[in-house]
Amino acid sequence: MSASEIQKLREVTSAGVMDCKRALAEAKGNFDEALKIIQKNGLSKAEKRADRKTGAGLVHSYVHSERVGVIVELRSETDFVAHSEPFRALIHDIAMHIAAMAPLTVEELVAQPFVRDESRTIKDLVTELTSKVGEKIEVGKFYRIEV
Repeated sequence: MSASEIQKLREVTSAGVMDCKRALAEAKGNFDEALKIIQKNGLSKAEKRADRKTGAGLVHSYVHSERVGVIVELRSETDFVAHSEPFRALIHDIAMHIAAMAPLTVEELVAQPFVRDESRTIKDLVTELTSKVGEKIEVGKFYRIEV
């Protein structure tokens, strides 16, 4: 396994260098297998963080065609993660989803198939980011107004 393979896996997964190196070694250099190993390990890390407190986060607003407005709260453990680009992208995607799909509760929202990729739910998107950044992330409150 070369440094470029480790770097490529790290870029795709945002996992640590040593995690990528171990996954590639376990997968005997097979990139796809190493990716699956990282994802599996990331998801188990996300499950371990389920009882942690989310004391930081962002509030994001989105207006669609000046007829539908959304304000959504996405919470994380630290400000560092809350201000990261993947976190900002996720909160924007969730706000657009709420505008399009009009869920009534957070529980309904997280169970819905994502409007831009129906093979994944909102919960899947949150869990993927949790495993990527290593912190608990959860959807807080949201409000949707339509004229």
